[in-house]
Amino acid sequence: MIRVNKTDKKIIEILEKIRPYLNNDGGDVEFVKFEDGICYVKLKGACAGCMFADITIQNTIEEMLVSEVPEVIKVINVEEA
Repeated sequence: MIRVNKTDKKIIEILEKIRPYLNNDGGDVEFVKFEDGICYVKLKGACAGCMFADITIQNTIEEMLVSEVPEVIKVINVEEA
């Protein structure tokens, strides 16, 4: 069983608010982990290969998480190999 701490829960709640907007464009976001102030996410679907993925990470996901979850200082997209 995976244990989710308070910070993880807050991050997941914010991602749930963002998810419908990504879904509208055929994409999605998955929480991977939070470690040392960095939130790791994986963009999926249409968002994974989109030329605007970096902008989505920085201007939407990172902006919301940093402003609403004080422990988060940066968001990194974990791309599939």
